[in-house]
Amino acid sequence: MQLKYWANKILGYNGPPASMDFELAETEEEQQSASQTGQEENVPASKSRQHKIRKPRKTGPAGDKGDAGGTGDAANQPGGTGAGDNPEQSKPGAAPQEIQVALETNRKIIARLFNLPINKDVIVREFTLSTEPPVPAFLVFIDGMADTKLINNSILQPLMLLTNLESGQGIRPDTCTNVLQRHLPSNQVEKLTLFKDVVTQVLSGATAIFFDGCSYAISAETKGFPFRGVDTARTEQVVQGPQEGFVENLRSNTALVRRIIHSEQLITEYLEVGARNNNNVAIMYLADLTNPALVQEVKRRIRGIKTDYLAESGVLEELIEDHPLSLMPQIIKTERPDRVSSMLLEGKVAIIVDNTPFVMLVPGLLFDFLHSSEDHYVRFSNGIWLRVIRLFAVFLTILLPAFYVAIATFHQEMIPTDLLLSIAAAREMVPFPTIVEILLMELSFELVREAGVRVPGIIGPTLGIVGTLILGQAAVAASIVSPILIIIVAVTGLSSYAIPNYAAAFGFRFMRFVFIFLAAALGFFGISSGLFIMLCLLLNMKSFGVPYLAPVSPKTASSHDLIIRFPAWQQENRPDYQQTLDTRRQPELSRGWVTRQSAKPRGNKANSEGD
Repeated sequence: MQLKYWANKILGYNGPPASMDFELAETEEEQQSASQTGQEENVPASKSRQHKIRKPRKTGPAGDKGDAGGTGDAANQPGGTGAGDNPEQSKPGAAPQEIQVALETNRKIIARLFNLPINKDVIVREFTLSTEPPVPAFLVFIDGMADTKLINNSILQPLMLLTNLESGQGIRPDTCTNVLQRHLPSNQVEKLTLFKDVVTQVLSGATAIFFDGCSYAISAETKGFPFRGVDTARTEQVVQGPQEGFVENLRSNTALVRRIIHSEQLITEYLEVGARNNNNVAIMYLADLTNPALVQEVKRRIRGIKTDYLAESGVLEELIEDHPLSLMPQIIKTERPDRVSSMLLEGKVAIIVDNTPFVMLVPGLLFDFLHSSEDHYVRFSNGIWLRVIRLFAVFLTILLPAFYVAIATFHQEMIPTDLLLSIAAAREMVPFPTIVEILLMELSFELVREAGVRVPGIIGPTLGIVGTLILGQAAVAASIVSPILIIIVAVTGLSSYAIPNYAAAFGFRFMRFVFIFLAAALGFFGISSGLFIMLCLLLNMKSFGVPYLAPVSPKTASSHDLIIRFPAWQQENRPDYQQTLDTRRQPELSRGWVTRQSAKPRGNKANSEGD
């Protein structure tokens, strides 16, 4: 009713106050005239009947008196939910109380908590246990979040038709226990003593069951909400290797990881973030491998988040990373279960947020963003070549346009004479300086890139390629830019696409514009100054306590999987900068068949001689 009142007030509705649950109080003159019969006709017009509008009475969200959560008789009942007993419980989101023994009291509290009967998708089903005498009960679930067939077959049918409990004069304390242990075939059941836990379970898709005379409720696992099936990884496609990717369902994502790592030491812990949406966050790690200090730090940061709503893993990333203002990411995000599994076996911690297909891995260091899952599925020589190309692409993405601006503006003597004359002839008709020319083309390329991402369907890649070609050709024909600049912008754009991590590539692209301005202002001195400042910032960064440039700075033991990827049989140790509990990945002699191969012919020869 309060919601209706404020809606009418905003819309300017001036209906009668009684329709908005106000009380009309009589004035003193009215009370005196009411005691005298026939006196109302003689009252002067100046003292005619007047009304004072009192403040609206406090009613529950259910609305009228007599409804669940209303005032009046319900406030006088034991354990009632009237607003006069406890005003704090009349507010939505107030701290719930403990579950009561009286079934009717629990029903009214549930109605108030879920705003019944306003909420049409919250279902309260009353039924009776088949005992002598019968015991009333009810269950509550959300239509669309719970599987109704599972509720009918695993809860209602056993309790209404198949139970054979003797309750005597009333329900005995062990009756609820018998129901829990013998008559609920659900695979996950739990006792709940607080309404707060009941609300959390029901909003997650479970079904809560209340019995008359029982001081706790029973939660049964009945999740049945729709979700997207396992599909290919769309942002991290590989030529060789697994093709499946994470989905928006938390349980499916944890199952995809467990399907790869068959170990009882793989731990999955659940936390809740968000005061209003209570989004589930899973933390996965290997108990006998991961540094316990890293696990505790991850849980400490997540538990320390105070927010109403957690929409996606990107929001959580900003809330827990060490340097939120940095251009470079400090947390790895991936949608590939195989990559998550391999990094868990390296000692990292996986953070999985419900309703998002991207899983976070910490700590995330600079060289981790240059690695791809495909590096481990191809021959080590091919993996080395791919990583060298990516490292070269990083330098081209950041510095190639800046080098062109510096040379064309300040250091023309570094260009060979023939090339200098060719560049000068190409720029003869261009009316803009070099800095304006390159900024115009870079911004145009970024515009085409963003438009290609946002255009739905298969039109996006086509739009990106065709748009770039048309814009470049038209710009050269109109003498707005020089042809060599088109080549530089195209090579820079292709280099940014070669970086496997989207967040890291975006950071490098932003740095490119910073270096362009430095080169336009100071030439090579500006570029060198920018590189020095960038290196100092990277050296000062950490990700969950681990230096961002490890294992290069600080220098630790040589890693066989940094830039140069050694063969799989030579990668005996894990990276030591994470201080894992088990630093040994495999023995030095992992190919045991090599030593047995030479002994096998001798054994066969001896056997043949014996025969």
